[in-house]
Formats: sequence, C-alpha cells, structure tokens
Amino acid sequence: MKLGTSLSRCIVDIYNGKVREEDVIVLVTRTDFDPRIDDQWNNIWKGYTITNGWTASEWQNYTDKETEFREIITRMYNMGKIHQPRQFGTWVTRTNFYWYDLVLTPEILDTVPAAKTAWDKYKMIAGLTE
Repeated sequence: MKLGTSLSRCIVDIYNGKVREEDVIVLVTRTDFDPRIDDQWNNIWKGYTITNGWTASEWQNYTDKETEFREIITRMYNMGKIHQPRQFGTWVTRTNFYWYDLVLTPEILDTVPAAKTAWDKYKMIAGLTE
C-alpha cells in the first residue's frame, strides 16, 4: 500500500507500471484542479508537458499520452485517491522522495479480517517482486 506525494511523478510511475494503481491509497498533491473540467485539465497538462526555460517538465516525454494520463488521474480522483491540500488553504512541500509504503497497525489487522487478508496478499506480492 502506497502513499504518493507528487502528482506528476507518481502518475508517470503508475503509467509505466512501476507502481500498480490499485496499490495506491492516496496521492497528496500540490495541485488544485479537477481533471474532469477541461480548462483545469488543460492547464495542468500544459504545465507538466511544456519545458519552460531551465526547468524540464515532468511529462515532456509523454506528450502523446494525454488521454491515458487523464484517464488514470480522473479514475483516481473519482475514487477519492487524490487529496489536494491547496483546496483547504495549505501547501505541500515538494520532496525528493515521493512514494511511501504504508503499514497497517496491529489494531486494524486484528479487528478487520478483510484488511488482514489484503495486507497478507500485498506482502506476499511485494516479496515476490523485490
């Protein structure tokens, strides 16, 4: 189970298959947009695909993948898996590390059988892929 802290970098990893979308609990992003609204999506897409001066954009090598990226983001947005603190008046700092593995606490594992089953399967699959 993963928590991501960069919309642009996490979506690239999901698109490239480095992280499975179903393993993501939430992305806490520095954005403030709704991917279902064309104007807002277009601003995000442009900002992440156009190289500006010295800064290389996160998605500059994916300019032909707009539909796929928007589908991933919209699906995650609709599932409540994208949290945007800017919508609530606060900002998230960009960090070098942007994926975090989450561990369920014993209280949850002991009281929610479905969570324990999911956690056991996750650990088994993670162990096989390392």
